[in-house]
Amino acid sequence: MPLITSSSDTHGSARILVPGLASGPLVFSDVPLSFTMGVDAESGIIVDTHHHLKGTALAGKILAMPCGRGSCSGSGTILELLLAETAPAALVFQKTEEILTLGILIAKAMFSKSIPVIQVDDSRLFGRLATAESVKITDNRLIVIGPDGFQLSLSSPKTDKVALSPSDKEILQGAHGAATQMALEVIVSYATLQGADALIDVSQAHIDACIYVGKSSLLIPQRLHALHGRFAVPATCNSLSVDRIRWREMGADPEVSAASLEIGALYLAMGATESFTCAPYLLESKPDAGAQIGWAESNAVVFANSVLGARTQKYPDYVDVFIALTGRAPYAGCHRTEGRIPKICIDVPELDGWDESVFPLLGYHIGGLIGSEIPLIYGLEKSSPTIADLKAFGAGFATSSSAPMFHIRGVTPEASTMEFPECQPNRIQLDIHGLIDTWNQLNSARNGTVDVVSLGNPHFALEEFARLKSLCGNRRKLQRVEFIITTSQQIYKEALALGYLDALEKFGARFITDTCWCMIQDPVIPPHAQTIMTNPAKYAHYGPGMVKRGFYFGGLAACVEAACVGQRTTQQYSVTS
Repeated sequence: MPLITSSSDTHGSARILVPGLASGPLVFSDVPLSFTMGVDAESGIIVDTHHHLKGTALAGKILAMPCGRGSCSGSGTILELLLAETAPAALVFQKTEEILTLGILIAKAMFSKSIPVIQVDDSRLFGRLATAESVKITDNRLIVIGPDGFQLSLSSPKTDKVALSPSDKEILQGAHGAATQMALEVIVSYATLQGADALIDVSQAHIDACIYVGKSSLLIPQRLHALHGRFAVPATCNSLSVDRIRWREMGADPEVSAASLEIGALYLAMGATESFTCAPYLLESKPDAGAQIGWAESNAVVFANSVLGARTQKYPDYVDVFIALTGRAPYAGCHRTEGRIPKICIDVPELDGWDESVFPLLGYHIGGLIGSEIPLIYGLEKSSPTIADLKAFGAGFATSSSAPMFHIRGVTPEASTMEFPECQPNRIQLDIHGLIDTWNQLNSARNGTVDVVSLGNPHFALEEFARLKSLCGNRRKLQRVEFIITTSQQIYKEALALGYLDALEKFGARFITDTCWCMIQDPVIPPHAQTIMTNPAKYAHYGPGMVKRGFYFGGLAACVEAACVGQRTTQQYSVTS
């Protein structure tokens, strides 16, 4: 096919995020993709059932998409793909993509594995990649081959130096040990990638890198611990890939369990607290409004920024570890007031007859509309959401978007205290028909029966246990239906002390701690089970690709009813103008 080059194309906007050479067939998507739970970490095949590229093998191909989305663990997934040699040959983004790019930088620094990453921020030129057949990346040029081919000159990574404190300079000279030195080197590279001109102190960190995605998940903490790494600030741990107490009785894979337990033990040895939850904002150690923190885990980041008013970027896995080791983070993104300003407004119509499932549904739907832009949402001023509602909204939002936060007028703190410019013309009227289409997409099962009810993604909150106890009453679930709740050890103990768990055990519920549904596989999910019903939009999105079952999505009451009758119940919704 012809290679078409125009002088205007040659001067288009393109820059190198990670240098390297590559060539291969192009896989193009105008829809972002989460590598975690969206791409198989061993084969490099896209498994996200809601993505139009499902089933596409990425190994050896050049993937072009606007940006990533979803989990902060995408950095760990791309790192694992590089080690398994099933990664794409290169990545081309329209927007600066930090999670996947950072994973590649870490793979290069720690394992000498890398692929080039290019940013084409001109939307017109990036759109022309849709018809491309193949791409070649040289030291200084992007060559696109196809009926609408073109070439672009590539600019080298920015060399502006980040301002360093005397303590930073000591660390980089090795005065505080090799682990801390390596950590700060990566943080400075990350700050340079973002265009940050300084680093900032943080008061705490949340480590998402506890998740086992493959051998790299264990190799990195082993190396840091061997180098006498010690966390400089208080740090909490995210969910592991195993219930530390019940893994044997659950029949979990012994090899994965052993690796997961060692990962957790290594981070504890480096100074983390024994939290193991994907909802650290439910802990007593949660940060205050305005606190500068270094959190990973997409739903936790969104909740911290949006609901707590703390300040963190959406840090990729392992940057969270490096921030904990140094207490330093790039002064960019949501750490800065200007990085928290909404760029788009969403008008939600008055909703009538919806139960609490509207909150995860709205978060997921709005996240899909806005991509990477921070939204200001109108229309929910009278909704009086609970912490559980905002948790569910944020998790759904973080699943479908790459934005680090949202504002809801009259609900979230900064939407009431900060003056925002008008978002016109970037204003979207939410269409009820589109919302119902999204509902139908999350309800992917077709047979009507329910075999498993899954609750707690993110981890169940105390107020959810209270409501669930009320809904269950004196009822009993069907014996053939599994009813499983994941939560943290802390919330489990609090719920036990309040008598919630005894009542729920009589209903037939089982409880899992330390891990979450994003990591649970067979045989915890019975091999014979065909259909799972859940109340988080996050699990309804990722679950079909992860566990190869049909999914139903609905409110907590609908989940209880499904467990009692073994069938999905029908829910009807309307909107008033």
